[in-house]
Amino acid sequence: MKKAVLYVCHGSRVKEARDEAVDFITSCKAHVDAEIQEISFLELAEPSIQEGFAACVEKGATHIAVVPLLLLTAVHAKKDIPEEIDTCMGEYPEIAVSYGRPIGVHDKLIESVILHLNSVVDHVVLIGRGSSDPAVKRDLGAIAEKVRQRSGMKTVQTCFLTACKPSFSGILEEMSATKEPVLFIPYLLFTGLLMKDIQAKIKKSGNPHLQLGKYLGYNHLVREAFVERTHEALSSPLYRRGEQFAAADA
Repeated sequence: MKKAVLYVCHGSRVKEARDEAVDFITSCKAHVDAEIQEISFLELAEPSIQEGFAACVEKGATHIAVVPLLLLTAVHAKKDIPEEIDTCMGEYPEIAVSYGRPIGVHDKLIESVILHLNSVVDHVVLIGRGSSDPAVKRDLGAIAEKVRQRSGMKTVQTCFLTACKPSFSGILEEMSATKEPVLFIPYLLFTGLLMKDIQAKIKKSGNPHLQLGKYLGYNHLVREAFVERTHEALSSPLYRRGEQFAAADA
């Protein structure tokens, strides 16, 4: 059996964000024992998942591990990517497929958030992308609590850009008059339009005590966690078309 890894990045209209994802995956490849490794995007960029899957097949893959580069488990992981996999398996029924899971609530990500903290704040807000899936709110809340416990911060809370409450805009309004330094950390892998919107809103608040940290990004801790998920996918049970996705975080 000739194994391949098909990495699935989210995609972005912003070239810098797409380049960051490709550079990160390239840095991961050397740590993954698979002869064939291809990069694809779920949306807003090329190659598509179907194109990436076909490239693996053309190179002789008989088993493809599809690994999503996603921080949290939500609709993309549970529905959108599996639908693309089902389409690919319909076209190439002879190919064995396994499906990895997002990084999720992982100790390496807790450490990564702590690296973004600074000594002049006691209050931190993690900004999540948001989703209609309640698991996103639950998991980011679990991450925030672990960060609080390990960092000694007075508070580490969460807010969301879309679909979940509390909203980022609502938290900004609540803190409009605070005199205590507050550090906002975008729980995002890459730069892009969302990051620009966060920057603009914090600046517009006019409160000098509200600080914006760097988005989570692709550091060595994120790489270690993602490589671990990739190794898991390579040895996972085979995926079956239409299978219900189930996440189990470390």
